Amino acid sequence: MLGNFTYSNPTKLYFGREALDGLNEELPKYGKNVLLVYGGGSIKKNGIYDKVVAILKANGKEIYEDAGVMPNPTSEKLNEGIERAKKAKADLILAVGGGSVCDYAKAVSVSVNCNVDAWDKYYIRYEDVTCDIVPVGCVLTMVGTGSEMNGGSVITNHQQKLKIGHVFGDKVFPKFSILNPEFTYTLPKYQMVSGIYDIMSHILEQYFSGTDDNTSDYIMEGLLRSLIHSANIAVENPSDYEARSNIMWTATWALNTLVAKGKTTDWMVHMLGQAVGAYTDATHGMTLSAVTMPYYKYILKYGTAKFARYAVNVWGVNPQGKTDTQVANEGLAVMESWMKKIGLIMNITQLGATKEMLDGMVKSTLVMDGGYKVMNEEDIRAVLQASF
Repeated sequence: MLGNFTYSNPTKLYFGREALDGLNEELPKYGKNVLLVYGGGSIKKNGIYDKVVAILKANGKEIYEDAGVMPNPTSEKLNEGIERAKKAKADLILAVGGGSVCDYAKAVSVSVNCNVDAWDKYYIRYEDVTCDIVPVGCVLTMVGTGSEMNGGSVITNHQQKLKIGHVFGDKVFPKFSILNPEFTYTLPKYQMVSGIYDIMSHILEQYFSGTDDNTSDYIMEGLLRSLIHSANIAVENPSDYEARSNIMWTATWALNTLVAKGKTTDWMVHMLGQAVGAYTDATHGMTLSAVTMPYYKYILKYGTAKFARYAVNVWGVNPQGKTDTQVANEGLAVMESWMKKIGLIMNITQLGATKEMLDGMVKSTLVMDGGYKVMNEEDIRAVLQASF
């Protein structure tokens, strides 16, 4: 049963092989100064940087650069970006890269005009945005986070050993996003597979909550089947346009706030994975895959009916003559085999986690209350121990 909710998503998407042409439509809407944000320089090697700069210059923009955004953007880098945006007097922040670059751009956008510590304001105190926002646009080169069409922004503080996300309101959503599946072709397989699992985890975090008959669950089952099908193709042929375009589109719908409507949502896999990431700086999607099976096996008995439905409707498990528990466990077993098949990391030891980090990771794990069990410290410790 759907409760009361409000849905708004102001992001305009340009999708397909000619999507970058959308910049010519969007850029005239903003002032002259553009802060071009990107990561380690791969966009210069694959030619995307030159294409974007050419369009910016053709539209008479003054370009200021903020390069070197890391896969897990840090609070130190955020402070650097805020200063760069201030000096540029940026009218638009254009993020060219994956979800981390888009996340970072949003964090900069809400902080430029605030004379406070951004980490403390947004990631410790979870305060609302109280100052003028610099608009953000995204040119996506890696899929997974859904950051191109939501208000999420995850930042890591290495000193405090915390990796925290803040979900800003729709005023912080990118004003536009450019989605060309071909821009993702040069991504290493490890990163592609990591992104695929990030997409899956986003859907599952929302799916494994509630016991009602909810339209969102039917949508998510379809998204999951599409993702699994296209992932199988992309792992064998990374340049299959249809598969990569379906994965890109699924990533957007997995976390653009639509399927969360009417759901309480869980997010404990992300909290566990982010605690691991805070200590190891490992690739986000792989931290999620490494803790997924221990967590879902741990909570299965609290949401057995939903896990059984998932097994049947997503993985095709035959329920005839079996209990819900048997069906649910079979579904997780099929899922685990598939995860291994496509090359996901299945334990946190492979990500650099050590037993000496366990106490710290337990303390760094934020507790959410929307899933089938509200975890306590003992529960969190048990799941993380099983993840080694």
